[in-house]
Amino acid sequence: MADDDCLFCRILAGEVPADVVRETGLSLAFRDITPQAPTHVLVIPRRHVANLAELAEYPGELADAVSLARSVAEEERHDGTAVADEGYRLVANTGSRAHQTVFHAHLHLLGGRDLGWPPG
Repeated sequence: MADDDCLFCRILAGEVPADVVRETGLSLAFRDITPQAPTHVLVIPRRHVANLAELAEYPGELADAVSLARSVAEEERHDGTAVADEGYRLVANTGSRAHQTVFHAHLHLLGGRDLGWPPG
């Protein structure tokens, strides 16, 4: 069920524009408007749930989101090389203390540069 106040639900409904990279029947991938890496794509489920912990209650939808992220990483290229071949990071912030700002489950796909460790 969509949440009328949710930015990502509004993107899914076509009310807010997004640079869509790829989609499935269960998930949507689009470019982050404030990228933190050359590739910074958000992958969201079409179902409105607040965070990844809640999405775990729908394992098929969680798997679809991760699979979509992998497909995007295989397609995205930097310096002629697929992001998937160089390495990428999937980040899911769950809760305000983890700096989740949009309370609709989502994965950040980051790649195209050395991401360093530890994160944050």
